Amino acid sequence: MRDPYDILTDLRAGRRLAAEDLAAVADGAAGGGWSDARLGAFLMGAAIHGLDAAQTRALTLAMLDSGDRWELRREFPGLVDKHSTGGVGDKVSIVLAPLLAESGVPIVMLTGRGLGHTGGTADKLESIPGLRQELDRDSAARVLARTGMALGLATAGIAPADRRLYALRDQTATVDSLPLIVASILSKKLASGAAGIVFDVKSGDGAFLPDRSAARELARQLVEVCGELDTRATALVTDMSQPLGEWVGHAAELAESFACLRGEGPRDTVEVTLALAIEAAALVGVDLAAEALRQTLASGRAMDRLRRWAIEQGASATWFERPDLTLAPLERVIPARRSGVLARVATRRLGLLLGEAGGARRVAGEELDRGSA
Repeated sequence: MRDPYDILTDLRAGRRLAAEDLAAVADGAAGGGWSDARLGAFLMGAAIHGLDAAQTRALTLAMLDSGDRWELRREFPGLVDKHSTGGVGDKVSIVLAPLLAESGVPIVMLTGRGLGHTGGTADKLESIPGLRQELDRDSAARVLARTGMALGLATAGIAPADRRLYALRDQTATVDSLPLIVASILSKKLASGAAGIVFDVKSGDGAFLPDRSAARELARQLVEVCGELDTRATALVTDMSQPLGEWVGHAAELAESFACLRGEGPRDTVEVTLALAIEAAALVGVDLAAEALRQTLASGRAMDRLRRWAIEQGASATWFERPDLTLAPLERVIPARRSGVLARVATRRLGLLLGEAGGARRVAGEELDRGSA
């Protein structure tokens, strides 16, 4: 294995790094052999000079192999996963998982917390009392076997190389490097061992990548690398120029998710969910029709599936009899000065405003105001 100094010297000069060099970076990040300064230099060099397709695949695999691999597809054939690049009001995962499980398609999702102006599924689910979100392989397999779905935060054993690199990307202005994004996403997503992954790549003002062409390129790279690493994948590029649904806020979005699961949710949220469900099922050879999925929602069976899953992961059964999703008591109504059509929504700003109202953490471990909306 080459010395880190030599690897960084080649990268600075624009010379191509070999797969072994990228493996050294991942090993150094996971094991502590590389300092933050050296890892930051690697990230900056990779962002400036780029990584080609083979290098992106090699870095992804090295980061994936830095931690545990669950290989759940061996026990659950036809297992799927879903990943969203994040947006404002994006509560699709909470609706999609029970809808697929109730339709006979098992699904595992290692969810995340909010980042910047975008909300996190794990933060929304914290509004369910008693729900245990930390999952290891055994607990994920047990919940999958009993309910057909498992959602939760990954343990520290999943892609430890990414944990360090992810934090340093934010500090080194390399967050928007597509190869680094691909390696970060897939090193975690591929760890569960799903047979197929559907990606929801957002574009627009409220998205991580506002530019649609960049979102399309990210979608292409995600699908390509998945295929090269023995996982079927597809991607939809969906609009985030306005919030998804009618509410932005953790408890409010959970309530809206429950409405969707009863067939009463806002049209845009339901349509995106149905499109992703159909694509995810197709990856594992299951043909789902939109109308059948609508009936599953309207019947309440998907909501019952979510309730059974949550109870299996420690949630209070009695809470679901009358869910308490209280919003913040202070309300400000801003009336329009005149009649008209709303031409544009400052979606990113709305996400940031939620954070300022207590809906985002300023430091790790800080308690959220889940009622803010």
